[in-house]
Parts: sequence; structure tokens; C-alpha cells
Amino acid sequence: MGSPEEARVALPHLRLDELLEELQARLDAARGTRDRVHSLLEAVLSVGRELDLEQALHSIVEAAAALVDAEYAALGVIGPDGRRLSAFHTVGVSEEQIARIGPYPEGHGILGELIHHPEPLRLPKIAEHPSSYGFPPHHPPMNTFLGVPIRVRDQIFGNLYLTEKRGGAQFDEEDVSVTLTLAVAAGVAIDNARLYEESRLRERWLQANAEITHRLMSDAARTEVLALIAERAGEITGAALTAVALPMEDTGALAVEIAVGMDAEAHQGLVLSMDNSLMGLAFSAAAPVTSADVGHDDRISLEPPRFEGLGPAVAVPIGTGDVGARGVVLLARETGRPVFTATETETLQAFAAQAAVAMELAERRQAAEEVAVLQDRDRIARDLHDLAIQRLFATGMTLQSAGRFIEHDEAAERVARAVDDLDETIKIIRSTIFGLRSRDGAGEAGLRARTVRVVGEAASVVGFAPSVRMEGLLDTDVPREIADHLVAVLSESLTNIARHAHATRAEVALVTDGREVRLTVTDNGVGIPADGRRSGLSNLRERAEQLGGRMELAVPDGGGTTLRWRVPLKKP
Repeated sequence: MGSPEEARVALPHLRLDELLEELQARLDAARGTRDRVHSLLEAVLSVGRELDLEQALHSIVEAAAALVDAEYAALGVIGPDGRRLSAFHTVGVSEEQIARIGPYPEGHGILGELIHHPEPLRLPKIAEHPSSYGFPPHHPPMNTFLGVPIRVRDQIFGNLYLTEKRGGAQFDEEDVSVTLTLAVAAGVAIDNARLYEESRLRERWLQANAEITHRLMSDAARTEVLALIAERAGEITGAALTAVALPMEDTGALAVEIAVGMDAEAHQGLVLSMDNSLMGLAFSAAAPVTSADVGHDDRISLEPPRFEGLGPAVAVPIGTGDVGARGVVLLARETGRPVFTATETETLQAFAAQAAVAMELAERRQAAEEVAVLQDRDRIARDLHDLAIQRLFATGMTLQSAGRFIEHDEAAERVARAVDDLDETIKIIRSTIFGLRSRDGAGEAGLRARTVRVVGEAASVVGFAPSVRMEGLLDTDVPREIADHLVAVLSESLTNIARHAHATRAEVALVTDGREVRLTVTDNGVGIPADGRRSGLSNLRERAEQLGGRMELAVPDGGGTTLRWRVPLKKP
């Protein structure tokens, strides 16, 4: 051992080493705090730069995981109902793991705890919390947990979830403080991204409105304008399917005039009931009607099948107020996509007003054209009456008077025949005048309305409502004679189904392309027996052959019978 003098010298050295070590530790802590504050500021700036909402949310999750050194992080967006999650953004889990785990969580267990109690939640072990009920298969193990809410203008937008702090450590109060600070910045960034998105969306709606107005002013046809409205509405809202339906006069039903997008051909021409279709409900109520899952909605008839792969949907009436609804626009997104929000629905209502304007202008233009035609007919009739008939009558009177001075019998007979021909010509002209002053087809129902009426009357006989699909200018291109045959064939076909098919489903399709008209009636019944009576079918075949067409019978893949009856609109 050294001397007491040496011990006194060593003691200050020991205390100095301890002080230096403590000073170094404090310097390291200060440096760590400085670095963390610097990282927090960088994260805040990085998140604040994002204007795309989806990218902003992903940046928030990445920044949160980096700041607290968490292996896994997620941001759950709370849905409109305020009780469950509508979107889930993750970091740390691969796409393959997500696919094995299955659907994203909806907000039960620990995640739901933050939804119902939006306060910071820190857990040393998730499984020990009363609200925890385990993870689904293939889910990575998670123990430590930190969750904080994200507020946007005093509204809870969603929650940040952080798990598994690296190195086996626990989340501490400083982690909570840093995450809360990031959550505040995230709220501002989300609000900015939302405002930017809304301004861009408003700009797109304005551009679409301007395009539609330009089409209207350029005398575009109503169908063309409605198709444009459907296309633009689908593009802007991200809808997979857009359809426009208009009411059918004297039928109490809607007909789908325009269909764009996924399985559009399954919707085009469909005749929809007012009671069991989303579009019918919106038309009857003259107000928007939404569905979270249009393919599994008890209010909607799923026959014929047409909503496979589709989920959220909204039907918006075209025009309301004093004139009532003129039609309906339907938009549907793919399964798993967000539901239509109240803001989107309100915007769609304003946009649908453009469709009402299109229809109003088209109707007025058509009415003006009809008035012009009628005025032209009246002018022709007036000229025929005042000029042609009077001159013919005067000529006839002159010939009749001159006939008395003709001594030659054969010449007198010829003059008398000429007078009779002039009288017959006057009768023909008068009949023509009467026809010109009468509106063609006034008071007569068109082929579309007659078809819907026949199917509706047959529903009580067959025990169910057959689905109807119609395409083409059936009321204008199909002559009356062929229309009468079509109605008779359809009625006989549905009667045969009721009597012999024992079917539970039937589909009627009536289509014309301007050259021929095709009627297809399909059922899922027992089919036609080989030794069954065919007198009724022979009658249907004779009707087709009489008009230069043909009738065919086929067996669909699922069984039953398909009748195809087709005739040309002009005789060969």
C-alpha cells in the first residue's frame, strides 16, 4: 500500500473520473435528445410536404416507426360510422405475410380500445390487456405496444399503432411524447392533403361540367350526353360501374339506357322494378340511396346476377324538385373499396343536375322539331285543300258541264270517267290531309311498354318476376305488324313456362340493331321432353317464317330452355 499522502492524491482522481463519466453520460443523453429532436423535426417536415393523402398516410407510419425504433407500425383510418376501421396502412409486414394473414382488421380488441377511448395507450405485453383476444394465424408475434390517436380539426381521424420496440426494450414516456408530437403534425398534414384533394376533385367536377355544357350547346343527342355524364362520374369517383336508368312510360319501371364499366353488358337494357332495385328506390324517393354491399343487399333483387365483384354503391336521382326525378345514376365500386361518403353523394347530386338539364334540353329540342313537323304538315294540308282540291274540283265541274255538249258517245264516256277520276283523286287528297293533321301512333303504347306489361301480367302466373332486358330503338324501328307478333310470341312463351317448365327463374331479352329484332326467352326449368306436344311451338315458328325469320330452341349450360325468335325488320 502506498502512503497516506499517495491515497489523498488518488481520491480526487477517482472522484474526477466519476464526474467525467457522469458528464459524458449527460452529454450522450443530450446528444441523443438533440438527434431525436432533429429526427422528429425531419419527420414533421417530411410528412408535411406530402399532398397526396395516401402517400401522406404511408409517410406518417414510416416516420413513427423510425422515431420510436418500432419493428411494426400501422395507421388505422376510422370509418364514417366511428366504430370500425375503413383503411389500414402498415409498415414492417411484407405483402406475402399480409396475404397469409387475411383481411385487414376492422377495429376489435386492442385496436378497438383506442377507437372507443382515444387516449395514448402503452402496454408492456399486449396479451395481458383485458381487450386482447389474440392474433389470427400467420400473424407475426407482437408484445410491446404503443398507440396514439390522430386528430384532424378536433375529429378523430384514426390511430397510430406501434409494436415490438427493437432490442426487446419497452416503450417509454419519451416515446409517447414523440409519437404524440408526430400525431399533431400528422393531423395537419392529413388536413392539408384532404384540402388539396378536395380542390383537385372540385376542379375535375368543374371541367366535367364544362365539357357537358359544351356538348349540350353543340346540339348533341341526349344519349350521347348521358353516356358522357356516366363516364365522367365513374372516372372521378373511382366507380367500377356507372349506369343511367330512365322511367318507362305507363309501366312503373325503369330501363337502363346507359351502362359503362364492369359487366356493363349485364346491366344494359335491364328493366328494373321500383321496389327491389337500388335505382328504383332512389327514383321513388327522389333522394340518394346508398348500399355498403350492393351484391348482398336485402333490398335489391339479385336476379339476374349482375353485381359480382362490386361492393359500395350509390344511386342518385337525376333532377328533383317540382318536376320530380327524370332518371337515376348508379355508381358502384369494387368489393373492398371505401363506401360513398356524404360529401361525395352531395357532389354527385349536383353533378346529376347536369343530366337533368341534358334531358330537359333534349326534350325541348325534340318538342320543337315535332312542332316544326306538324306546322309543315298543316301548311301542306292547307295548300292541298286551298289550292289543289279547289282547282281539281273546278276542273271537274268544267268537264262535267262540257260533257253535255259532246255528241260523240265514246268521247262523252271518256270525259265522264275523267270526272269520276277527279272525284276519286279529291277523296284521296282529303284522306291525305286528314292523315297529315293526325299524329302518328297517338295514344298507342310502344313495344317497350307492351313488353313490360306482358311480363308483369305473366309474373302472377309463373310465380316469380322474370327479368327483362331491352336494347335498341324498339318503339321506332320495329313496325306495328312485327310488334304484334312479338307480343304474342312473348306471351305464349311465358305461358309455356308457367304450364310445363316448373322453372324458378326466367329471363327475357328483346334487342334490335335496326336490321332485325331478336326475342330470347330463357328459363331454368325441366326443358322440353322429346315426346312432348309442340303445337304451341309450331305456331311460334310459323309466325317467324311468315315474317321471313326463324325460331330456334337450345339448352343452356345450367339446364332449362332457351327460345330464340328473330325476324328481319325489312322483308328480303
